[in-house]
Amino acid sequence: MDLQSLVKPPLVMGIVNVTPDSFSDGGRHDTREAALAHALRLIEQGADVLDIGGESTRPGSDPVSEDEEIARTLPLIAAIRARWDGMISIDTMKPGVARAAVAAGATMWNDVTALMHNPDSLATAAELGCQVVLMHMKGAPKTMQDDPRYDDVVAEVVAHLAARAEAAMAAGVAREKIWLDPGIGFAKTTDHNLALTARLEALVDLGFPVLYAASRKRMIQGVDASAVQASDRLGGSLALALEGARRGARMVRVHDVRETVQALKLQAAVRARARPAS
Repeated sequence: MDLQSLVKPPLVMGIVNVTPDSFSDGGRHDTREAALAHALRLIEQGADVLDIGGESTRPGSDPVSEDEEIARTLPLIAAIRARWDGMISIDTMKPGVARAAVAAGATMWNDVTALMHNPDSLATAAELGCQVVLMHMKGAPKTMQDDPRYDDVVAEVVAHLAARAEAAMAAGVAREKIWLDPGIGFAKTTDHNLALTARLEALVDLGFPVLYAASRKRMIQGVDASAVQASDRLGGSLALALEGARRGARMVRVHDVRETVQALKLQAAVRARARPAS
């Protein structure tokens, strides 16, 4: 029996940051050679998608210019595309960067502002025709964690993303190209993040595929105080990826690809063997 044909695990998006200041791996892959080696290693480990980022969006981060972001990401995208025909995502809020990245071989635009950063973002997404991830975030990365507040975080995030999906479709983005991301860790406390994870089905029920991205995030330290460093959060990252998958996420965005792929395979195999209670 082919267990994967019965219960298919979500896609795994591997993170490749070509920045000096990303929260987990800033500076580790900020040369073209190091970033390419890391990307190829993630492919070998089973990544279905590579998410290339040239601007950190960690809490407190400063923006970079469009030219600098393009200079960081385009050579890497081109180098990966020359070696691999899989999905490449550009993690950017700038339509000019997205346009250049798609021309270089990217097939997905992952936007933490849900196409709200620039007045041209919606039209650019429609013109490019690539897949688009609409993520929820309040404010800007520099100040988003100062004092995030919601009356009902799940209802507000779901309503916001539903509205952004409608705006994207009205602008000409095909429905089947749209992904939604609740924005774990973006203008949210640990309690907010836990609530969004526990009720992820509310977002899944909108009918769009959901990307869940909690890898190495501070919410893990919020539950386990010993996980001070991002590198201490593997166990929490795996638990959250599995929970996201269990609740309907179609893709998980992670730093630790090999371990996540293995965990998801085992989860899928067990679920394939499950039988309804008599």
